[in-house]
Amino acid sequence: MKKRTPFFKSINFKIALVFAMLLVVTLEVFGVIFVRQLETQNLNQFKSQVQLQPYVDNAIIDQLERSNTGKANHQIQQIISSGNNQNISEIRVIDNKGIIRGTSDANDQAIVGQKSTDRNVKSVIYNTRTYQQVSYNRANNTRYFISIVPLINTQGTTNNLVGVVYLRADLESVYQNVNNITLIFVVAALIAITVGLILAILIAGAITRPIEEMRQRTMQIARGDYSGHVQIYGDDELGQLAEAVNNLSVRVEEAQESTESERRRLDSVLGYMTDGVIAADRRGKITIVNEMATDFLDVNADQVIGQSILDVLKLRDKYNLRDLFENQEQEVLDLSEEGKDLILHASFALIQRESGFISGLVCVLHDVTEQQKIDEDRKQFVSNVSHELRTPLTSMKSYIEALVDGAWKDPEVAPNFLKVTQDETDRMMRMINDLLNLSRMDSGTAKLDLEFVNLNELFSHILDRFDMILKSSDKPEKMYSIKRDFTKRDIWVEVDTDKIQQVLDNIMNNAIKYSPDGGVITCRLLETHNHVILSISDQGLGIPKDALPHVFDRFYRVDKARSRAQGGTGLGLAISKEVIQMHGGRIWVESKEEVGSTFYISLPYEPFEEGDAWE
Repeated sequence: MKKRTPFFKSINFKIALVFAMLLVVTLEVFGVIFVRQLETQNLNQFKSQVQLQPYVDNAIIDQLERSNTGKANHQIQQIISSGNNQNISEIRVIDNKGIIRGTSDANDQAIVGQKSTDRNVKSVIYNTRTYQQVSYNRANNTRYFISIVPLINTQGTTNNLVGVVYLRADLESVYQNVNNITLIFVVAALIAITVGLILAILIAGAITRPIEEMRQRTMQIARGDYSGHVQIYGDDELGQLAEAVNNLSVRVEEAQESTESERRRLDSVLGYMTDGVIAADRRGKITIVNEMATDFLDVNADQVIGQSILDVLKLRDKYNLRDLFENQEQEVLDLSEEGKDLILHASFALIQRESGFISGLVCVLHDVTEQQKIDEDRKQFVSNVSHELRTPLTSMKSYIEALVDGAWKDPEVAPNFLKVTQDETDRMMRMINDLLNLSRMDSGTAKLDLEFVNLNELFSHILDRFDMILKSSDKPEKMYSIKRDFTKRDIWVEVDTDKIQQVLDNIMNNAIKYSPDGGVITCRLLETHNHVILSISDQGLGIPKDALPHVFDRFYRVDKARSRAQGGTGLGLAISKEVIQMHGGRIWVESKEEVGSTFYISLPYEPFEEGDAWE
């Protein structure tokens, strides 16, 4: 929203006000000097007008030197009364003894013959110097000009002071004239100031119009609007400034577009990165966080912006901000403690200018959960293989040492020792073969020999073989029965017959091993829309709930002692899972303790209709 500047706060008014103030000060100084000079000139002119003529002074001198005081005073009175200067209020003639000899004031003739008490008169008689002064009477608010002129007789060899003339003149006419002229000057000055202020506002408006346009233009640039330009009115400083503003607008637009392009590129890079990125300023406050980082930390981007990176990464107890700036140590964040199966590797780097000033910090979060699991599985795998191989080797070593020590001579013991050695050797061979199969599957070198087979017949053939094994068993006290629940429709599936047979053999062997005597093993075969599902259920002890996710792990055994005693390698279900996944299927187990377990195998299936041509 455009903010309008009040007129009295605008630069237009300020320029006009400064101009008016300069005009007022100039007129004030000029007026003071003018009035002072006018007053001085009028006073000097007035003084010259009220001075007695020399012949009058000579006449008074002649009368003061006469011995007949009475006639002299009468003549003096006639001389001073004959003056027609209306500005003179009173003229007194005083002899050199201070006696008043005459006055022009008809109402004050009683003072004639009295001694003058005026100190200024006495000072003039004593010093024979002219005294002039402008005095102010507060009683009637009038100004007077007082002049005391010594009367000196210059005839003869010496100059003799015969008296003084005291003259008092009213100055009101002079000051009235000065006041009238001053009033005219003040009125003219006010008119000049008003006209000057109006002209100043108009001139200031013309000067500030380009400035106002440049102000509006810069405000548009600040809002991100780079359209339009400032009109250039001339080639003066304001014109050059307007041209600079137009060039600045173009440069800022180009810089903004470049910055916006870089920002979009950075956002795209950060958005598609598989690593989390967090950027913080030099105070440790988060300024940038990408989507992967928020997913890793399970936070909202708006919530963490402005928070400390130490608090978001929960490193406050281990490090402070100075430690990260100085060392940039790598840290492993284990979020499994918060209920997440996630381990992050945090790497820190400084955001540093060419001058060396550190303006921030960048943290890159890399998900190493799978790598940690692989490393852990590798360690566990090596440990399990070592353990599984050590057990039969230890057993073989013991029996071979016994045979070396002479047991081979015993016809009853030697065959048993050799039989155990042979069984352990076969067990190790099976384990090594299973490991080789798993290795080929992991590396992708194992290939499937696919062919269309009737899954009903294949499953029945495998179960028939187990029926024969159970019937020919030398332990008749263990009675097992196999129950079949197949779909009546023939199901043709493209599979590797040997590998599928290996999977089913492994599951059936486990069902027989862990089923109680007299148990029933139920085998089912059914089809869905695009899958065929095989299931094998037993009535054994079942699998504990916490062990179900690990049943298909390599070397994992629910009952380790019983499994090893029955010669299992711990790799059968792991191989079965790999085989089924190679066929694009899925294998899983459901189990309840004391009830039994059911293994399911789901294979992709496309129904085969009669009449489809064989290729």
